[in-house]
Amino acid sequence: MAKVAVLGSGSWGTALSIVLSDNGHEVSLWGRSENQVNAINEDRINTRYLPEIELPENITAYTRIGDALNKADVILAVVPTKAMREVLKTAREHIEKPLLFVHASKGIEPESHMRISEIIEEEIPESLRTGVVALSGPSHAEEVCRRQPTTVTSSSLIMKHAEQVQDLFMNQHFRVYTNPDLIGVEIGGALKNIIAIGTGMTYGIGFGDNAKAALMTRGLAEIARLGLKLGATPLTFAGLSGLGDLIVTCTSIHSRNWRAGNMLGKGKSVDEVEAEMGMVVEGIRTTKAAYQVAKATGVEMPITEELYHVLFDNKPAKEAVTELMGRVKKHEVEDLKLGDQDPLNHFEP
Repeated sequence: MAKVAVLGSGSWGTALSIVLSDNGHEVSLWGRSENQVNAINEDRINTRYLPEIELPENITAYTRIGDALNKADVILAVVPTKAMREVLKTAREHIEKPLLFVHASKGIEPESHMRISEIIEEEIPESLRTGVVALSGPSHAEEVCRRQPTTVTSSSLIMKHAEQVQDLFMNQHFRVYTNPDLIGVEIGGALKNIIAIGTGMTYGIGFGDNAKAALMTRGLAEIARLGLKLGATPLTFAGLSGLGDLIVTCTSIHSRNWRAGNMLGKGKSVDEVEAEMGMVVEGIRTTKAAYQVAKATGVEMPITEELYHVLFDNKPAKEAVTELMGRVKKHEVEDLKLGDQDPLNHFEP
């Protein structure tokens, strides 16, 4: 059994702590709020994020990262992208031996355009880490903590590290697959939040299932286009961290990105949405980062571009949808290639 330091006491960090606890591991859960930490230790409840879930006894919460990291074997980082560097810098000062770093966050850093694994590698010296692994896939904390069936992907450039994380987390409720395509897994997990905002937005405007299906399908095409440009494997986007995560995030009321988009579609501003949500909406920052990456790499991402203008240029949501529908005609698969196979070769000239 391992001692795992979970950095981030939000709903997802808490839910993953429960999975680790169920598997017999000792869990040290770090959070910023003293009231929240006290409630976890004394009442066995995360009152802010999962108030109806009783937490196991072998989860201990701390407000100081150094205490949470004491004698840890594995670090699981579950904080928003914008907080990742700050948390890693603080954690770095308390690491006494090389540890396996796992992250379950989904985002891309604006300006640097780094994925989470790249941020970890930049902030944590190689001498202090044995490996870096991403844990991603279609998973709502509200269902995981109730031990409802869930499947996710463990991904690393070194397969033995992905398998180590698979062994840490896998049980009868929480099934873990491995995938060596770290780029694809992280890109799929991050960019699906953009499309979830878009699908929520169409619902808020008053559109139906046709619009939702169109946005999800063409959104997946955008995700795959950018992923392939960055070096991902195409089939990853048909898997758990691609299509699977897209489905669960774009169709569920548990999705904070969908809820944010829904409010935007009803006319609320980004500031109003973030204030009402009271939690980080990862897809907002990721939209900015993906827009920047698309421009830098020359990848066409019309949905992302229109959402960027809605989020950062105050463009009306309905106007953005109208412009998407009015784009120049295209073949559905004209930009899709698998190896040397060009799907348009099958068409008569």
